[in-house]
Amino acid sequence: MRSLNKIFTVFSAALLLVSSTVITNNVATADNQPTQWGYTGHNSPENWGSLSPNYQMCNIGKNQSPINITTSLDANLPSIRFNYKTSPSEIINNGKTIQVNVEPGSNIVVDGVTYALKQYHFHTPSENHIAGKSFPLEAHFVHADANGNLAVVAVMFEEGKANDQLAKIWSNLPMKAGENNALKAEVKDIHSFLPQTPEYYRFNGSLTTPPCSEGVKWMVMKEPLTVSQQQVEKFSLAVNGTNNRPIQPQNARMIIR
Repeated sequence: MRSLNKIFTVFSAALLLVSSTVITNNVATADNQPTQWGYTGHNSPENWGSLSPNYQMCNIGKNQSPINITTSLDANLPSIRFNYKTSPSEIINNGKTIQVNVEPGSNIVVDGVTYALKQYHFHTPSENHIAGKSFPLEAHFVHADANGNLAVVAVMFEEGKANDQLAKIWSNLPMKAGENNALKAEVKDIHSFLPQTPEYYRFNGSLTTPPCSEGVKWMVMKEPLTVSQQQVEKFSLAVNGTNNRPIQPQNARMIIR
């Protein structure tokens, strides 16, 4: 896998998004030709595992993301400690998602471990489901600890009134793959993307994009935010349709809340 910064350049999901994560859009094969992946046609999610030996985990992994969260065990999880202090720096259309890079200095603390926020990105429709419900938009906040272990916080958006913070990001939205824009000074408050209710689901999962690496700590916030139909449509236009990986088997994994 490439350096952490490049790992965080695709995404999906993330998401997730990473993509889920700063992920790359392709992987070089033995003949040095990039392996392309996508969401439609021959390169769609059901074929990812056969596109490259590097993507085998997409087929054989047992802890793959996303999942449908149906039942969960009440473990009285402590609240995630969010320390989002720095501002977004740029917004990128990498052809797979819209990714917002963040200046160093923001983090979360989970189980006493600090995970630095690297970027956040979006998927439509949502990749994870809650009690069988799909949402029109999902954001993945991608973090890494000092050893490179990943933690993703997922926030759902349900259709309703326009999201003011999202509107600030969307006003700088690069509409073509490969484009990126610097973000204006007023786009600062990442906390506005977090629901007021701190409750969340937690499970072990993977990147939701190739190479589908496992060992990712997933935290899905229970309370959704709102997004307007027009905001979802603008995002969909920028990524040329949808960019979600289908639901994966839960297998023997335990989901706690």
